[in-house]
Amino acid sequence: MDYHIDAKNRILGRVASDIAQILQGKKHPNYAPNRVGSDRVYVKNYAEVAVTGKKLVQKVYYHHTGYVGHLKETRLEERLAKSPKTAIREAVRKMLPKNFLNQRRLKNLIFVENEK
Repeated sequence: MDYHIDAKNRILGRVASDIAQILQGKKHPNYAPNRVGSDRVYVKNYAEVAVTGKKLVQKVYYHHTGYVGHLKETRLEERLAKSPKTAIREAVRKMLPKNFLNQRRLKNLIFVENEK
């Protein structure tokens, strides 16, 4: 089943939790935790997702390159400006169970470009 979510003016965490539930298959009648759900999620207007409070400035993502002293950090504001897809995908990925199905479930998350 295909779900279409409009992320315009919706809070990032709430959109991500809705998407994570659908990708796990919990909204499907034959849910099984050891299977990838057949549901796909199409997200449109992802660039206009809202964030509450001071999260744009205070939320920090860390990434280590593997070299000594190369701990990189980016703020949510920079990540949303550069690529809002990665910010939403990262939020959904962290809400899914940490197991071997994580990447296969994320393949069912599809971002739709705005049609004009």
